[in-house]
Amino acid sequence: MDEKTDTPKRIKLTRRNFLKSSATAGLGAALAGGALPGASQTQSQDPPPQAPAKPPAKASPDDLRVILIGAGEQGRVLIESCLRIPGIRIAAVCDIWSYSRQYAGGYLRKYGQNPNVYEDYREMLAKEKNLAAAIVASPDWMHAEQANACMENGLHVYCEKEMSNTLEKARTMVETSRRTGRLLQIGHQRRSNPRYIHAIDRLLKEKQVLGRVNLAYAQWNRSKADMLGWPKTYFMDQAKLQQYGYDSMAELRNWRWYKKFGGGPIVDLGSHQIDLFSWVFGVNPATVVASGGVDYYKGREWYDNVMVIYEFETPAGMARALYQVQTTTKHGGFYETFMGDNGSLVISEVPQRGNWAMREAHAPEWDSLVKDGLLLSEAPIIQKLDTRNIFLDVRVTAEAGRWPLPIDLAKPAHQPHLENFFSAVRHGTALSCPADLAYESAVAVLKVNEAVRTRSLIKFRPEQFKA
Repeated sequence: MDEKTDTPKRIKLTRRNFLKSSATAGLGAALAGGALPGASQTQSQDPPPQAPAKPPAKASPDDLRVILIGAGEQGRVLIESCLRIPGIRIAAVCDIWSYSRQYAGGYLRKYGQNPNVYEDYREMLAKEKNLAAAIVASPDWMHAEQANACMENGLHVYCEKEMSNTLEKARTMVETSRRTGRLLQIGHQRRSNPRYIHAIDRLLKEKQVLGRVNLAYAQWNRSKADMLGWPKTYFMDQAKLQQYGYDSMAELRNWRWYKKFGGGPIVDLGSHQIDLFSWVFGVNPATVVASGGVDYYKGREWYDNVMVIYEFETPAGMARALYQVQTTTKHGGFYETFMGDNGSLVISEVPQRGNWAMREAHAPEWDSLVKDGLLLSEAPIIQKLDTRNIFLDVRVTAEAGRWPLPIDLAKPAHQPHLENFFSAVRHGTALSCPADLAYESAVAVLKVNEAVRTRSLIKFRPEQFKA
């Protein structure tokens, strides 16, 4: 999009520059035998996926045969995790863009799998047999149509978040799952992360180490970025684009910025973290108010920055959560903080940005938690203090030490969530994020854009969270 004229323009990008700008170009370099190089430039700040250490074992009759719909950036991230899970065979991949589907097929063949490759998911569903599940990683606006079709065909479904870009379509997904009896897991992967489960379920809820938690803060900040381009070789003609609902390659490659296809940064990034607020407080929000706008990228439809305040009416009293997403600075990255009268906890999907608790001076001792293996020993921020020429303000309480969490995750972030899904398919394990729970999160998140648009306080009714 030309930010001066607000009109679409083709972004000229050579193959060399395309690879250079790609966050996952290393995967392309690993492909031999003429497989496609490179991948799309990432729009997130997640660390790039690392290739599996070795190819998976040969196919077994007990393998779960899985299909993938949407082989773009997120689809490739999920492929990386699936390759690390024993007994998962990706039988087929589908993407409307030839670049993505050929890339994914070539990469899977490199690691011992031989998927069929399709352009249209309907053809794939018609031709592929003996399938157990589908992974849906297409743009948000197609999630409901594709997930519903898979469940109607007898497949269990793992669908990336957000469930959909509208609550009406998200509701149909819950209804289809109930009617067909098929499992539907939504990709809020923190729900399966052992570090988050330990922090929220064990420390905050069971042990109540923070006392009464009445404030949460989270953010996801990322640097400014240009609209994504494409290699000339893989330009889709206009008729093909319109067949699948897009008016231009700019829309296809940058769908997250268009209201028809997605929900903007508050949905793309905020969904993961806003979902945690209700998990911690134990209730859905009562109100939301937000401020945001198209402040920087004048040619884009969705708000490039948003700041949000939620109110939660918990059994212990009122609690509030603040959230921000910025797309012009990566300051602070992404993390979540939960604060109570006895301490605070800072956590992040990337442990370098947060993985510790802080104890208030008046709080009950935490040494017993260390003995029980629930926390690690206090690591003071300032080991030695040279007091020469330092003036201390008596109004400022000395900063507490950090008590690291003992749980880490030596896997890609999405792997435990996929493991949970496949365990549910095989053994009936409870899903970490089933459709009805994800729908509640979708209500809380999607209403933010309405609050920005109307510049008003939105009050939720309990029945709004029921699909």
